[in-house]
Amino acid sequence: MYFIYSLLYTAAVTVLLIPQYLKRPAKLRRIWLREKLGISGIDSRADNARPFWVHAVSVGEVTAAIPLVNALRASFPDTPVILSTMTDTGRGVALSKVPAGVSVVYMPFDFSCIMKRFMRRVSPLLFLIVETEIWPHAIRAAQRQGVPVIMVNGRISAKSFRGYAVISGFMKTVLDSVTLFLMQTEEDAERMRLLGAERSKVIVAGSFKFDSPDQQTIPSWAAALKGTVIVAGSTHAGEEELVIAAFRRNLAQFPSLKLVLAPRHPERFAEVEKVVRESGLPFFRRTQFREGEDIADTCIIILDSIGELSVVYGAADIAVIGKSFLGHGGQNPLEPALWGKAILCGPHMENFPFIRDFYQEGAAFEVTAEGLAGKLGELLSNPSLAMESGKRARKLYAKNSGAVERSLAAIRKHMS
Repeated sequence: MYFIYSLLYTAAVTVLLIPQYLKRPAKLRRIWLREKLGISGIDSRADNARPFWVHAVSVGEVTAAIPLVNALRASFPDTPVILSTMTDTGRGVALSKVPAGVSVVYMPFDFSCIMKRFMRRVSPLLFLIVETEIWPHAIRAAQRQGVPVIMVNGRISAKSFRGYAVISGFMKTVLDSVTLFLMQTEEDAERMRLLGAERSKVIVAGSFKFDSPDQQTIPSWAAALKGTVIVAGSTHAGEEELVIAAFRRNLAQFPSLKLVLAPRHPERFAEVEKVVRESGLPFFRRTQFREGEDIADTCIIILDSIGELSVVYGAADIAVIGKSFLGHGGQNPLEPALWGKAILCGPHMENFPFIRDFYQEGAAFEVTAEGLAGKLGELLSNPSLAMESGKRARKLYAKNSGAVERSLAAIRKHMS
């Protein structure tokens, strides 16, 4: 099965290599290609310091991994950390958030020869996989070199489980090379067991997303916004139009209302600007803001920066969670929960099953696209309801924290 996987993976890389290379800014292309080939300039033999290798695929996983990376650096200050990621946005967020002593690289291609060479050069103490990034050759290369492989903050959606189940025999072979599975929920743990992981290796440790870094300073431009602020975070195509429509329906009654639109993908910034411009409402792009600029009459702010959304939620009164209205599975509602903000989600939050607990506790509200304007109006007319919901969200967030500490305790037991 490894042979078949290698053939399929080689075919995919052959087709995608040039488009993936060309889609990146010129300044990133050489870095991306070298690091994808395992030529990262990182060699633990040079200073005899074996690092932790943490792999997080993109923005969400990188953000979730930051508390663990911080904990590793605090607990083992003499041990460097390598944080690998798959995407440019993930790399950008990692570079902006990681502490000193952490090297950020692109995850090398999952070819056996590349992974063997990379593993020998880096010689990590542990290979820590965030969520469920299963790369067979990377895992096998680590196992053959005697490097413990630990899945942290593990999760498996129903869709992923169905896909993995089709190749359950191969999955069991790969999972046998994993030392420990630290899963978010009992449901995730049971799915991993059903895929063939040894029951004794599977532990429920909770979600890192409840252990985000402490609140940071709200950016000056966001703190300067007057009136009630709605932040629509990590929106996807089609959602900006429905959020703007709901915003406009409430604007006459609440003329000081502000909307911050934060598209999930940077490549859509220009597209979203076109949508906002066509609405006819005054707007500006966050990157065009100059300190001291008067934005009092601006209705909409396009958040076209990377890695800033989590602190911009601090300026919100109401948070609208993107990727949840048009069947995409939702985005992380915990960032506004950390700030104690009222949270509105669409009907598609499948990637965050814990949101049901928030709904039951009145710590978030589920609405349809058609009902968004009405629910916004209800919260705007009743600020005490919004504030109370935000308090419940913050309380529920605190109640579920501690996953990083539990995971770190388990990780310590596997350090040689």
